[in-house]
Amino acid sequence: MSELLTVLGVGGPLAVIGGTVAVAREKCPSVYWSAVGLPLSTVRLLGSYGSVMDACGLTVAPSRLRALAVRAATRREVRPVPPRRGFLRPTSTGLRLRLRLAAGQEVADVAASSERLRHAWGVHAVHVSEIRPGTVELRLVGFDVLRDVRMPRHIHGGYLRVPVALREDATAFVRDYRAIPHQLTLGATLSGKSMYLRHLVAGLAGQDVALVGIDCKRGVELAPFASRLSALATDPAEAAELLSVLVRLMDRRYNLIRARQSIPAGTPDQAITSDIWGLREEERPVPVVVFVDEVAELFLTATRKDEERRDEMVTQLIRLAQLGRAAGIYLEVCGQRFGAELGKGATMLRAQLSGRVCHRVNDEASAKMALGDIAPEAVIAACSVPADRPGTAVAGDTSGGWSRIRTPYLSLADAADRCVKTAHLVPELPELAPFQPVNISTEFEAGGLSA
Repeated sequence: MSELLTVLGVGGPLAVIGGTVAVAREKCPSVYWSAVGLPLSTVRLLGSYGSVMDACGLTVAPSRLRALAVRAATRREVRPVPPRRGFLRPTSTGLRLRLRLAAGQEVADVAASSERLRHAWGVHAVHVSEIRPGTVELRLVGFDVLRDVRMPRHIHGGYLRVPVALREDATAFVRDYRAIPHQLTLGATLSGKSMYLRHLVAGLAGQDVALVGIDCKRGVELAPFASRLSALATDPAEAAELLSVLVRLMDRRYNLIRARQSIPAGTPDQAITSDIWGLREEERPVPVVVFVDEVAELFLTATRKDEERRDEMVTQLIRLAQLGRAAGIYLEVCGQRFGAELGKGATMLRAQLSGRVCHRVNDEASAKMALGDIAPEAVIAACSVPADRPGTAVAGDTSGGWSRIRTPYLSLADAADRCVKTAHLVPELPELAPFQPVNISTEFEAGGLSA
């Protein structure tokens, strides 16, 4: 009896501790990782590094000098050596480890073994990236960071750079308009596409940028941000006029750049520019970011007159996509589907949108529209996005690289409040003044939006 009580007395606290650990792992994965997962994974990695590398085929024959030294000192069999390992750097979400590759090894060799390394060291995922020739970094992620998104505390943002989502390797996904001028964002209803757009608007609201919206759903997506928008079109007719104005604005900016290039001989090369960023700050025009929500509405037609307007709008969009970057005009095109079935010019426009973000879609064809021409292997990942994780997407670009991302929650009220607080930053662009939206609250008070 006493032995039974002793067992129960010891087993009770152990059961409580085990239950607490299990709850922490499910409800607070970051706490579990810091308290339990990090020490265990560190011990596994340090204790099995050599054998795991050997099992993964990442070891190489030692140099002749090393082999002679081993035989002379220990007279043991000379074994293959793994890549030289750097210091372990723990983080709040995992571990970082740098490897010095041996002669004849490449990054693809390590990346091909990432799944084996994940199981061997007991982590959620292992991501491999090249730091410099011959050196790679392993990012060991201890838990699923996309389940409960928490953006990193220190994010390197900047002008025309918006941290908009979290990557699956626990780094921030930053939308950089200087690096990727135009982007296509696809997603089905309730997939999180609007949340992604909301983060972009809120992130750019505090910068010296002109924001232009084209929302043919009567402005239901972009109208809450009216206080910060320089222009807003809410139907195809207004969109056609606004796009024509933007093309004329682009032409005027090209005239400014060309005038700047007409300089005398002997001027240093750095004084000659081919875009607005080479102009002096006092003469540089403000960048313009154009948000097009539900781009399919611009392609749909019902009459012959609508077809003529559609062709004109598509032509203007293609011109902006081809030539707008140098003039500081950037496109953010959103929709549920985007392909050749929309009509003439759709494929040509898509080819100019180098950035791609694909949320959950209803069919494989939609994923192929977004990612099939730049990263075919990402199509499968886009088709496997679960419906219970809104905001999850696959992001890629024309370089062929891609990754899973998820946008954190941002309420519409908070995003609209951010726009109200930064309304004084709306730049003065006389060309866009006729399209500047009226304050929504003013319309309500005047009865303009009454039922």
